[in-house]
Amino acid sequence: MTTPQVEAQDRLSVLATAADATVIAQSMARPELFALVYDRHAITVHRFLARRVGAQLADDLAAQTMLAAFDSRGRFDPAQDSALPWLYGIATNMLRRHTRAESRHLRALAKLDPYPLEQRHDETVTDRVSAEAAGRELAAGLARLNPQERDVLLLVAWESLSYEEVAHALDVPIGTVRSRLHRARAKMRTALLEVSDD
Repeated sequence: MTTPQVEAQDRLSVLATAADATVIAQSMARPELFALVYDRHAITVHRFLARRVGAQLADDLAAQTMLAAFDSRGRFDPAQDSALPWLYGIATNMLRRHTRAESRHLRALAKLDPYPLEQRHDETVTDRVSAEAAGRELAAGLARLNPQERDVLLLVAWESLSYEEVAHALDVPIGTVRSRLHRARAKMRTALLEVSDD
């Protein structure tokens, strides 16, 4: 004979391995189940945000992203098994609210002088200077991208999303993803060439 508590635990263990779409659908009647989606994806979303805006702001934005996802879970497309592209889309929208600050931050990074070098060790010094110069130029290149190009580039480069997943996350056609990525890569190539010409 099974008790209601055992039955509830059995249902929860089944949901723990179910697709995100199933969990989200079930969370409409049992909101506490959304914690499974949180547990699966919160760290990944936080990492994505931290790469863009730093860990401190990422804490706030990740919390806002997951809260917005919970609040809008009724609009989740059940045809999508994974909620991650959807969460990236919400996180990207949160980032757009901080676009001005992000651009100022990247422009500031581009202007930073390299750390002073105390000892001159041939290969170590050369590698360090090259890495610092490239980092500044990459930051400057990212700052030159418009927000839409930057979003596409970073979702592909940092999060390894497919074009289809990026299109879903940003709610744009796949052709738009391709053209934005093409423009972003061209601009970043120019930024790297500027480093090698110096």
